[in-house]
Amino acid sequence: MWKLNQSILGANEEQGESLFEEGSDGFCSLSPMQRIYGFAACLIAGLVCMLLSLIVFAKPIKFAVLFTFGNLLAVGSTGFLLGPGQQIQMMFDPVRVYATAIYLGCVVIALICALWIHSKVLTIVAIVCEICALIWYSLSYIPFARRMVSELMIRLCDTEL
Repeated sequence: MWKLNQSILGANEEQGESLFEEGSDGFCSLSPMQRIYGFAACLIAGLVCMLLSLIVFAKPIKFAVLFTFGNLLAVGSTGFLLGPGQQIQMMFDPVRVYATAIYLGCVVIALICALWIHSKVLTIVAIVCEICALIWYSLSYIPFARRMVSELMIRLCDTEL
């Protein structure tokens, strides 16, 4: 495990932090293997919830709750690897702060539409927005991905030939 830790984040070794260390606050005291198990369990639980949500797709309110919960579990699973502080810091990095805010806003709106308003149409619209926001947020971790997708969408939507 030590070799895996060194090979994954050799650059951060100079800073005194690694993938499995939380840093100075010492919030998380899980071993590296426990963090990997936590990551895998959280990710698998999130994916299972999202797959189960497809079974109840005909009932948009149940679909929205299951899908959103699974979505949050899957996104939050990386907190086990990085630590919760590092995860939040990366989410609110200036490069992705707007994408994070839009994603979290869509999650809240989807849950409000499903649980409080009980509107099937609004719930489906909110879930579609949530999926788009998650894709845009995820693209922020891939260099130049958002620029390429933006240019592709402009070319596809361009009406002048």
